[in-house]
Amino acid sequence: MVKRKSIRTRGKLQLSKYFQKFEKGDSVAIAKEKSIKSSFPLRLQGRTGIIEEKRGKSYIVKIKDQNKEKKFLIEPIHLKKIKQIKKQVKENKNDKK
Repeated sequence: MVKRKSIRTRGKLQLSKYFQKFEKGDSVAIAKEKSIKSSFPLRLQGRTGIIEEKRGKSYIVKIKDQNKEKKFLIEPIHLKKIKQIKKQVKENKNDKK
């Protein structure tokens, strides 16, 4: 795991990432923004979850940890939107019938 940003992006924040919006039910990947000093738990790095709701400027993300569902409050700069392939495959199978 790389702990540094590349030399050209060091210290810079992408404002579009900071102000990105998510809807309830969106799938997101958790990736720590390295230029922000915070006590971000390492066990969350690289996990995927589902947006439950917005609370203030942060989002509540539901993550499945082994057999338990856990909820974490995470700022949007640490989140990346991902596509859900499973839902699309199920919809395509239903359309063919």
